[in-house]
Amino acid sequence: MSDRDPSDADIIPIGTSGRPGRGTGRARPSAAARSLAGPAPKPAAKKAASKPVPQVGSKVEPTPAATTPAATEPVTPRPTRESGPSRTASRPAVTTEERHPLAGVPIGDWLSAFQGAAVELFGDQWERRLAEMMAFLRRRLSGEYVVDEYGFDTEITERFFMAALRPIAQKWFRVEVRGVDNIPTTGGALVVSNHSGTVPIDGLMTMLSIHDETGRFLRPLGADLVFKLPVVSALARKGGATLACSEDAERMLSGGELVGVWPEGFKGIGKPFSERYKLQRFGRGGFVSAALRTGVPIIPLSVVGAEEIYPLVGNIPSLARLLGVPYIPITPFFPLLGPLGLVPLPSKWLLEFGEPIRTDSYDAVEADDPMLVFNVTDQVRETIQQTLYTLLRERQSVFR
Repeated sequence: MSDRDPSDADIIPIGTSGRPGRGTGRARPSAAARSLAGPAPKPAAKKAASKPVPQVGSKVEPTPAATTPAATEPVTPRPTRESGPSRTASRPAVTTEERHPLAGVPIGDWLSAFQGAAVELFGDQWERRLAEMMAFLRRRLSGEYVVDEYGFDTEITERFFMAALRPIAQKWFRVEVRGVDNIPTTGGALVVSNHSGTVPIDGLMTMLSIHDETGRFLRPLGADLVFKLPVVSALARKGGATLACSEDAERMLSGGELVGVWPEGFKGIGKPFSERYKLQRFGRGGFVSAALRTGVPIIPLSVVGAEEIYPLVGNIPSLARLLGVPYIPITPFFPLLGPLGLVPLPSKWLLEFGEPIRTDSYDAVEADDPMLVFNVTDQVRETIQQTLYTLLRERQSVFR
């Protein structure tokens, strides 16, 4: 055994691998520690005399607290490389809870943000509207909604179809409605309108205008092609349309519905731009026979502005026959500009409802009189044509 005093043994901290100055708590760090701390600060004007570094095996004399610089002056921690210039090494480590995306945000702030978003989306009455939307979704999922025998869904039409068309009518086409007092508030009536625009948007604008002005739903009579298309057929049924046949028209009129018809058909919406606002033939007058049999008034409607949304300058009849459609339109922007050419031009629209043409003075059997049907049909057509000429003279410009 050695006679060496245990107090003279070298003190080597655990984890320093026998190298003094690391983990010893001395005032002066080792060279390895100084290389991790970044550039050293500039020396002061008067630098204190450096003390000799004690060697291994020598006794370390404790420095009095009164003469230690660390005890008299506060030491500013140096920024580390990982924390950047604005953060110091004394900052505690980030815990797992602090890294959570919801950590540190009070529940009240989340509720306030949700309320602000609801106000922006639904307005001041956001609670009532949100409750109505949730009730609507519950009814649709549970099947607790009403659809009539023709497939008309009033809730879908009013909440979605009308809501989607309203900004287009008000902001894009700036639809102006006249003579709305000529539409009866109750009972059956037949609205007869001119047809134009290459795409039948005028029918949609008419439905929206009547509903917004009177609160009534217009039940349009559609062509066979409308109900042969897979998606359009379902939307048309839910929007209140039905097939343009005498049986359905008479049943609706007898039931007190407001029915709309466009006698020009595809000849009206597919006519060239050079023939704009010139009415085509009104067919054989089937709509007049339906009005005579049911005794409902006929309300002529003149629409100005739809002719200019898609100026039709050409057609591809061979391709139209191949696809089974009446025509393939060529406009100044379609198909030259591709999908961008499908955007309608923002023309100014005028809708004027004329005075009702009464049919209740005739007997139902007179609906089979071809001369009477022809005379009433010609009267309706002439009324619409003359009103179109009047509105064109009053309109200052196509786009205002």
